Amino acid sequence: MTAPATKRLERRRIGTFAARLWSEWRRLKLPVDGDDIVIAVSGGADSTALLLAMHELTSAQKLTTNLLVAHLDHRLRQTGRRDAQAVSTLAGKLGIRVVIGRADVNKVAREAADNLEQAARRARYAFLERTAKRTKAKLILVGHTMDDQAETVLLRLLRGSAAEGLSGMEAVRPLHPGAKIQLVRPLLSWATRTDTETYCRLQNVEFAMDEMNQDERFARVRVRRQLLPLMKSFNNKIVETLFRTATLLREDSASLASEAAQLLMLATDEPRQKEETGYPALNVDMLARAPAALRRRALRQWLLAGRGDLRRIEHVHLLGVERLLEGQKGGRVAELPNGMKVRRRQGRLELIGKKS
Repeated sequence: MTAPATKRLERRRIGTFAARLWSEWRRLKLPVDGDDIVIAVSGGADSTALLLAMHELTSAQKLTTNLLVAHLDHRLRQTGRRDAQAVSTLAGKLGIRVVIGRADVNKVAREAADNLEQAARRARYAFLERTAKRTKAKLILVGHTMDDQAETVLLRLLRGSAAEGLSGMEAVRPLHPGAKIQLVRPLLSWATRTDTETYCRLQNVEFAMDEMNQDERFARVRVRRQLLPLMKSFNNKIVETLFRTATLLREDSASLASEAAQLLMLATDEPRQKEETGYPALNVDMLARAPAALRRRALRQWLLAGRGDLRRIEHVHLLGVERLLEGQKGGRVAELPNGMKVRRRQGRLELIGKKS
């Protein structure tokens, strides 16, 4: 065998972690050539492992895509600048472009009356969207793992979410409703936090340890450090079990969502639109006759389209809207977070107020 041929074979050899990522990439039917891809890298083990594995795949020519690393310094801790520099240095060593952003999350939280977790998430995704739009990238990759899915399911269970919420995070979804940019979680269905840490160590790459992940003032940290370890004493595979449960619920939810969309279409009164939102009213009688599960999903879809998001919308708010369907009396109002309202008038439900 000639030397050039040997080099080609060596170049195409990939490790176990990258091979599993490649298998998931194909299962999700993600593009393998031409597209620019933004990788969100915090500097922690999960996102660092994702970056390293994507670099393996491109180096092996499994993927012929242009990678771009995006890192946001939330300015919440003193080590933020150090982490940004570490991410920048690693991207440079790999020969990958990097964009570093900064956001004053404390200020964002105050202005939006959000908690720090939600404000950080909003700032992060806004930064990633701006970065993707500048480079015309259609995909944003984030390093969520099975552990993150388990934590998400437990948090939503504790908050009283229905099946739709308990289905957890999706592997691929639009960045926000109507967006052309897709948010992709290619580690979600197979990698654990232990897997990503082990892979980074095998690659001799250090990863950041976020001190906020030790701060038990945050609900997610308490779930991670207190609740999950306790549950593991009953079921050592609790992370995998919660992931499977979320997957089954997501499949059921997708079927119900399709039926709810049909109900919403039938109940929508297109000629009657409110000036405040520009969004159609709904026929009370049509909704009242529908099964409760479909009705609530249809109302959630309606609120999502009218408000732009479902932030702070909880089960109690949906129940309040549902109560407007009872009886014949109009003029009643259900209050929603951020100042919006649903009003019953002349046999219709109207969404009024400003978008959040």
